[in-house]
Amino acid sequence: MDRPEISEAFFALEAHLSDFHDVTIADLFTKDARRFADFHVVLDDLLFDFSKHRIDRTTLKLLLDLARAAKLEERRAVLFAGATINPTEGRAAMHMALRTMSGVPMQVQGRDVMPEVLAERHKMLAFAEAVRDGGLKTAAGERFAHVVNIGIGGSDLGPAMAARALSPFVAPHLDLHFVANVDGADLADTLKRVDLARTLFVVSSKTFTTLETMTNARAARRAVIDRLGEAAVPAHFAAVSTAPKEVAAFGIPEDCRFLFWDWVGGRYSLWSSIGLSLAIGIGKQNFEDFLRGGEDVDNHFTTTPLAENIPVLMALIEIWYRDFWDCAAQAVIPYDQRLGRFPAYLQQLEMESNGKSVDLSGAAAGTSTGPVIFGEPGTNAQHAFFQLFHQGTEIVPVDFLLAAEPLASDPAQHPLLVANCLAQSEALFRGRTRAEVEAKLRAQGLDDEAIAALAPHKVFEGNRPSSTFLYKSLTPRTLGRLIALYEHKVFVQSVIWNIDPFDQWGVELGKELALRLAPLSADPAADTTGLDASTAGLLAHLRALRKT
Repeated sequence: MDRPEISEAFFALEAHLSDFHDVTIADLFTKDARRFADFHVVLDDLLFDFSKHRIDRTTLKLLLDLARAAKLEERRAVLFAGATINPTEGRAAMHMALRTMSGVPMQVQGRDVMPEVLAERHKMLAFAEAVRDGGLKTAAGERFAHVVNIGIGGSDLGPAMAARALSPFVAPHLDLHFVANVDGADLADTLKRVDLARTLFVVSSKTFTTLETMTNARAARRAVIDRLGEAAVPAHFAAVSTAPKEVAAFGIPEDCRFLFWDWVGGRYSLWSSIGLSLAIGIGKQNFEDFLRGGEDVDNHFTTTPLAENIPVLMALIEIWYRDFWDCAAQAVIPYDQRLGRFPAYLQQLEMESNGKSVDLSGAAAGTSTGPVIFGEPGTNAQHAFFQLFHQGTEIVPVDFLLAAEPLASDPAQHPLLVANCLAQSEALFRGRTRAEVEAKLRAQGLDDEAIAALAPHKVFEGNRPSSTFLYKSLTPRTLGRLIALYEHKVFVQSVIWNIDPFDQWGVELGKELALRLAPLSADPAADTTGLDASTAGLLAHLRALRKT
């Protein structure tokens, strides 16, 4: 690490680690009656509780010193000024403009982009409302009943996650479907569930050349032609892309084409016309509320002091575990079934952004960078991988997400869901000592020999950290806030790690090799000379299997 101020801040934090050798999270609560009061932040109805972490006030001060040493506030200003902050692609990263509702100027490399953003948003939402209310008809003059979004990565994960999260707001006469995998089973199974005569396909591809997306789009087009005739294609397809010529060549008319821009990364594109399928489902007002949620967090991130800034605190706490406690994973556990795809969405957001091993100069990164992100909804996750959280040898910090009130579900069940969430976070930090286990077993009538044999298996070390996000209910605005919080968290981490969070060159090599291998897979007579022995052997066996 060749940044002296950063090195000094890191050394101070490393020295501070020793303060926790004999101090647990439970001890911190015992010693400090104001711990929760001082270790939570509120943004409107959303509360971020970070009191159940292996941190104290000194830790926070040192972490904030690290952020200032990395010139976080200056880099944040560069980001929001729309300057070139993605140097390997020569681009700005101004997805925040997509959720600006005020229309105030937002610059991208010196040009105000808000007029075109607002014009495209108006066009997209007008189209969405026309599909939703039946003003836009199928080729046969019927109302649409199904919308199939065809994309991959950010063009799929975002809309699919949000549509599931906001399902109570989706019009009852519409079913939203999402196809991403180049495995033909994905599209085939979806086509079984829809009536093609009443289906709108939304093809979402930045370049309109993405292999997986365009393979599925062409297959869907063939299905429409086979069932409805080629003349039906213009009425049953819309597209979101930065490549209008390619979209026109596909047969999609101009009023069904929607743009976004190269300063919008795929994993940040849900706020743009990539959210078309979501907007059709939940409607204009709800989609605008979703945008307002993102804007709420933009305002919070840019105006709130670092010590009370939720994305900053999220980022610094994760850096504390990643770089100083050597925690290689971070779990996100929403206690909301409809947020079931949120962890997968965050996997792309965080791991594609900060999964880098070189810094902005091209030198090797001086620290560990992005952790592995994973998760499932509670309570399902409790019966799957929480065993490792509680008693495994790896420490996995956890983010819990919880609504105070359920939407469109049995309210009588919600208190049990809440109890499980709070119980898990308490159990993780508090644990259960050997003495407590033995006393419990003795009260159950076990003898000393049985207690000695069983007790070690029932001890919980505790001292396992977690954050909790508590909000009133999962509305469009709440979802917008949650997404934007994690987006800015990722940016803060990238500044401290001195990496580019807006490129993703790591996905390119596999794409190139797949294009080379595709004809070898399809043609049983193709020459495999020059392939490595494993790939050649696998292709040979694949060909043999196809002959049996």
